[in-house]
Amino acid sequence: MQTWLQKYWAYLRIERQVSPHTLTNYQRQLNKVVGLLQPHGINSWQQLTPSVVRFLLAQSHKEGLKAKSLALRLSALRQFLAYLVAQGELSVNPAVGISAPKPGKHLPKNIDTEQVQQLLNNNSKEPIDIRDRAMMELMYSAGLRLSELQGLDLQSLNLRTREVRVLGKGNKERILPFGRHASHAVQEWLKVRLLFNPKDDALFVSQLGNRITHRAIQKRMEIWGVKQGLNSHLNPHKLRHSFATHMLEASSDLRAVQELLGHANLSTTQIYTHLNFQHLAEVYDSAHPRAKKKGN
Repeated sequence: MQTWLQKYWAYLRIERQVSPHTLTNYQRQLNKVVGLLQPHGINSWQQLTPSVVRFLLAQSHKEGLKAKSLALRLSALRQFLAYLVAQGELSVNPAVGISAPKPGKHLPKNIDTEQVQQLLNNNSKEPIDIRDRAMMELMYSAGLRLSELQGLDLQSLNLRTREVRVLGKGNKERILPFGRHASHAVQEWLKVRLLFNPKDDALFVSQLGNRITHRAIQKRMEIWGVKQGLNSHLNPHKLRHSFATHMLEASSDLRAVQELLGHANLSTTQIYTHLNFQHLAEVYDSAHPRAKKKGN
């Protein structure tokens, strides 16, 4: 088995010219594959079948490998076996058609309303701080995605009606309301925006006058989180998620929040709920006709 691995390393290094980091990753994964297979009497690549590949994934999972790492190991093995097929060593690739487990959905984190107040409680008159506060106020007030915030133009805003027109995923347009705090923050920004010598109609621009980049927004929010003493890392998605969570806590109207967030499917919005199961059980017990206790 090692003979073909050595040939593969040379192929990756010389013909594919992969980076040393990528080569090391392939070597680590495939050497681990050999280490898992040989104790079970599998000593040649010709012995691999789809069942053996599934067994390998199961063994890797037993050793504590998570879904993302399992997918990486399977990908490395599949590509190596494709190389063996190309070299005539195998007639078929036994890893084709086998999928690694999908990673579970992680519940997004949010900051509570007191932390939002703490974040935005800064009255600095520095133009860059005024811009940053306007970006965060608008993102939190309207529940914007990072890409939606970054793509806003001057004409996207209607300050009279306090509405913002955004272009979301799939080029779907939606009009969103925003609150008076966001309106005030944006108006303060517009008073100093020209100091940045903007090159176009972008609402939020960098100090060079260009439309601010995604990375710059992320970095500025991270800096603000530290400066304002938040006890967790701040990023744009966390601010959007906080909007969704606080709206759901206040209204319990999942479909309305779905519309505001621009989610195509309600199931996507549901991961933003933090409802405690005990609370759900209590609501069920008090509301469902077949669950009510006698005398209720």
